[in-house]
Amino acid sequence: MMTRALCSLLIFSLSAAAWAQDAPTITVRKGDRVSLAVTPLGGPSGPAVTKVLQNDLDLSGWFQLVPDARGSYVVGGTAAGGSLQGRVTDSSGATILAKAYTGNDREVAHQFADDIVETITGNPGIATTKIAFVGTASGPKEIYFADYDGASARRLTSDRSISVAPSLGPGARNLAYTGYHEGYPDVYVIDVASGARQRVVKAPGTNSGAAISPDGGKMALTMSKDGNPEIYVTGLRGGMARRLTRTRGVESSPTWSPNGSELIYSSDQGGSPQLYRMSGGGGGASMLSTGFGYCTDPSWSPDGKKVAFTVRSGGGFSVAVMELGGGGARVLASGQNPVWGRNSRHLIYSSGSSLNLLDVQNGRSTTIVSGLGKVSEPTWSL
Repeated sequence: MMTRALCSLLIFSLSAAAWAQDAPTITVRKGDRVSLAVTPLGGPSGPAVTKVLQNDLDLSGWFQLVPDARGSYVVGGTAAGGSLQGRVTDSSGATILAKAYTGNDREVAHQFADDIVETITGNPGIATTKIAFVGTASGPKEIYFADYDGASARRLTSDRSISVAPSLGPGARNLAYTGYHEGYPDVYVIDVASGARQRVVKAPGTNSGAAISPDGGKMALTMSKDGNPEIYVTGLRGGMARRLTRTRGVESSPTWSPNGSELIYSSDQGGSPQLYRMSGGGGGASMLSTGFGYCTDPSWSPDGKKVAFTVRSGGGFSVAVMELGGGGARVLASGQNPVWGRNSRHLIYSSGSSLNLLDVQNGRSTTIVSGLGKVSEPTWSL
């Protein structure tokens, strides 16, 4: 016999599916901010979930949070016992999103926030993504893992040596990094869920700066096994490394195009570090005309349209962005090591003892990590 609670849940789920199918298509233009009211969620977990949800929606940059009844959309729901039943209505009272979520308070809030962003704006949310970075809170450089907003940070490595250059794969399932655990710079891959670690690249010389491909199957990295630091590609779990570049300079910091067919990397083959673009299968490379004399740490945006990178001028480092379709680069902030979020709107970059989340569209910068010593080299899952 079906209980009343189970029956109610079934009705809610079926209704949610129907509402999702009937949800209208809404167009939000660049620069628009949609007025949105988040009413306090009910249930024992309501206050905690509401707080995270409001922060997610605020950081997304798409919304102007307003008091209830003044918004074009109103968010509400109930959270209790590891579950959330969320609902969004428009100004006419029609439900445009109704969905049930399971997980801890932060997980359900992040999931709901991303669904709200996508339903109202048509753009991907970033709340459910993860980041990793280098921190020195314990003394040596170690790799840390956290939510996109810096919360729930935990140390992934305890090598007590040097652990640098992390790269998160799709879904944050795997992380590659350069470690000196055995005394030499080798590349390791960690299964994030289990913590299991494997040394996958241990050739003579330097093995560093691995970047996991968008499909999660391979890595581009710098190796000097043939004498000069060049860009190579190898499988995520190792195997035969294929050399892509052949110059007299030092090649480093490869970043993949969204479809994995091309790479942008830094090379000083012309004297000072500049950015070069080439096929992921090798061949000739072309230099990008950035307008700056020193460019490193490129990050290719998931929409394929932009590259963010570090420039040096006046004795300091700054974050710059350039449209790949044409146009000069522009400096956005003081700092380095920029990396794109999956919405191609936000960057995370390092600045001394903090990591900052930068909304490229409106210029807002928010500190998300501090108190972990000197932090650097962020990586962001898609």
